[in-house]
Amino acid sequence: MMDLKLFNIPFVGLNQGNHLFEYEIDNSFFEVFDFDEFHDSQIVVSLDFMKKNTFFELYFRIEGSVHIDCDISLESYDQEIDGKFDLIVKFGSEYHDDVDKILVLPHGETHINVSQYIYELVILSVPSKRVHPKVLDGTMESKALKKLKELEITDKNLTNNKDTDPRWDKLKGLIKETNTHHGTS
Repeated sequence: MMDLKLFNIPFVGLNQGNHLFEYEIDNSFFEVFDFDEFHDSQIVVSLDFMKKNTFFELYFRIEGSVHIDCDISLESYDQEIDGKFDLIVKFGSEYHDDVDKILVLPHGETHINVSQYIYELVILSVPSKRVHPKVLDGTMESKALKKLKELEITDKNLTNNKDTDPRWDKLKGLIKETNTHHGTS
């Protein structure tokens, strides 16, 4: 398991100006957050840290891939990810992160941990609907896709049989098939 202290940036000792921090993260990073949807991950994080007199500007950039399951075929694949996030860090009387892209640290803080921002950026960079490239190009062969194809409702089904709804007929057929496999009728 990765130690999140690696993501602490001690800004007190930094000179004003631009500082570059780079991190390579894999699944051990996500284990800390109890996130297990990735089978594998290889991500490079570049953080451009601009220290100014009274505030900081942080520019996050991630690139890499995560190995995840397709929502349609359930087959795993490598999903390329690419993301950016900018953050302004100011100082105030108490900690606030209520405003998007602005963090207020209490006066007297000496460092900032950027692991949560990296975690959220990676998670949000993965598409909400995960589709294997072979599903998109039509070359995927899987049990799940074959079953979906069998149960697919076509326009021909809708016009030929006007007495019943073909979606219900497909479901009834699926129930009969399940009962046959389990020895019930």
